Amino acid sequence: MSGQIIGLLGLGALIALVLLRVPIAVALGVVAVTGYAAVDGWRRALIAIGNTPYEMAEKYALTVVPLFVLMGVVAARAGMSRELYRAANAMFSGVRGALAMGTIGACAGFGAICGSSLATTATLTRVAVPEMQRYGYDLRIATGVVASGGTLGILIPPSIILIIYALFAERSVPELYAAALFPGIALTILHIIAIAVIARLQPGRLPKVPGLPISERLRAAAQLWKMALLFAIAVGGIYAGIMSPTEAAAVSAFAAIVIAFLTCDFGWRDLLESMMETVWTTGVLFFIAVTAFLFGYFMVLTQLPVTVAAWVKALDVAPWVVILLLVGVYLVLGCFLDSLSMIVVTVPVFLPLVQAIYPDNPNIAVWFGIVMVVVVEMGLITPPVGMNIFVLRAQLPEIPLATMFSGIGPFLLADFALIALLLSVPDLALWLPRTLGFLS
Repeated sequence: MSGQIIGLLGLGALIALVLLRVPIAVALGVVAVTGYAAVDGWRRALIAIGNTPYEMAEKYALTVVPLFVLMGVVAARAGMSRELYRAANAMFSGVRGALAMGTIGACAGFGAICGSSLATTATLTRVAVPEMQRYGYDLRIATGVVASGGTLGILIPPSIILIIYALFAERSVPELYAAALFPGIALTILHIIAIAVIARLQPGRLPKVPGLPISERLRAAAQLWKMALLFAIAVGGIYAGIMSPTEAAAVSAFAAIVIAFLTCDFGWRDLLESMMETVWTTGVLFFIAVTAFLFGYFMVLTQLPVTVAAWVKALDVAPWVVILLLVGVYLVLGCFLDSLSMIVVTVPVFLPLVQAIYPDNPNIAVWFGIVMVVVVEMGLITPPVGMNIFVLRAQLPEIPLATMFSGIGPFLLADFALIALLLSVPDLALWLPRTLGFLS
């Protein structure tokens, strides 16, 4: 049996295991080791099992992951999400749809610090949805705003998903952070524009909240200093070349702890619980990463990515057609996989394909990483099994799923608009890293 056929059987087995609700790390590991043994024998497969965790553990760059996770956990426990929500609402107050626009801003800001779409959605659900219900917002809009807003922060640095992608794509974290900044801001603006259009066409669905005086807005904006400081350390330090990603993560995590102790009702017990949550989250991430690396080795061994790339090139279709097909695949995968799982499963197969159809662009891996993160996050709100929607449902069981899903349409259009922008204007992602000297 050829390696390519074994690779296809492995992909089929992986999908079957995931559909059977086998944890993604276990499914990846079982398929990778069994497939590796089928191609190259059990002896080499067992050697790979022993070497891969060590190779992962010795990567100094990976120390950035638990540090950024700790920063996000501490920020969440210190109540910074509520402060951010109040500030965002104050800034938009007086505009029809202000609470929804403020929720989008809060999701983008907190998601950037938190690094998790699901955690952002869970946090802002408790804060934003009851407030919008109190003012009479259409439930479809209220839930759609939170579900879609939860997907924004994962693109804006510092993002854990971009770190994982950098590891698999063998690109640097600073260049990916620089590439993601403008698309992340653009997507936030597009979501706000979507709310403004709804408010214009269907004003009854978005009540107008009275505006606040300038003094109140300035007082609310002043509360943003905590988040602004963390962002400046975590991202500004990297962009300025003052700190490496690991140093920036360490300093920003320490800063989050100091700020929480000095300004919030945050004690030693909260810090201990934050550290325990960080250890658990990091352990899960690394377990998935180790098995995903094994799966990547298995894919390389089968030569399936090379074969697929050659087949697509032989079709002689425009590169944008291939990208749109991959977008469709990610939307389908989003029905039953979370964002991290989608990336670790697909990068070993799809990235070589994209590099093959853009052979003259040495920076295509950076651009594709941004496009992929956008599409991966879209998959978390698309029916029938959008993960963010189920996070909402768990906290708001009285609201039907149909109502929640019906509210995401305008925001999916905003996501598609960003993909169209990235396809037509690649420099939206590549200009900043090139200007900062990260790209040639």
